[in-house]
Amino acid sequence: RITIQDTGVGIPKEILDKIFDPYFTTKQEGSGLGLAICHSIINKHGGHLIVHSTPGQGTIFTLYLPAAPSEKSMHEKIDDKKDAPAAKAARIMVMDDEKMLRDVAVAQLAVLGHEAIPVIDGEQAINRYQELLDGGTPVDIVIMDLTIPGGMGGQEAAEKLLQIDPAAKIIVSSGYSNDPAMANYKEYGFCAAIAKPFDLQQLSSVITSVL
Repeated sequence: RITIQDTGVGIPKEILDKIFDPYFTTKQEGSGLGLAICHSIINKHGGHLIVHSTPGQGTIFTLYLPAAPSEKSMHEKIDDKKDAPAAKAARIMVMDDEKMLRDVAVAQLAVLGHEAIPVIDGEQAINRYQELLDGGTPVDIVIMDLTIPGGMGGQEAAEKLLQIDPAAKIIVSSGYSNDPAMANYKEYGFCAAIAKPFDLQQLSSVITSVL
């Protein structure tokens, strides 16, 4: 168990049950993804994140994680990974306007043995994709954020990329899992979809399915 406590202004009771929702924020500047990502990562590790807050006094976050597996089970997992076929290394472009999410995705791709090319929006993605294609080092997969505030999002960018390269493999990514482009991604020209925030295993699986 890990407890983190502050002595700030606290969180009003009426929004306490929303703080882990993707894109929910009370700040003028912020993505609203920080706590959502923390909550998702902890859940995927079999843990729990609990919050208690008193307005005017502060907030307490309590993190519970399961005990480490036995040495035997750890060796079994390692052996299973050794037996699994190695994934093909790929050059993967990641489009996201949030620097934190780009950095996380780049780090995840590096762990999986892939080369990552981070871009901010659709316009930058199209220009960089064309440059690499013309230079003889084409991108294998593009992972595109569906919504880019103030910029070209994934849906429009995917249409333009497919005009440049009809064989382009594009994965749509969004925190809004009920968006039509996520639910019916093939109708919008995408090869696959992955909901944000995603973990290493989910990222690996969707990449393998597209390669």
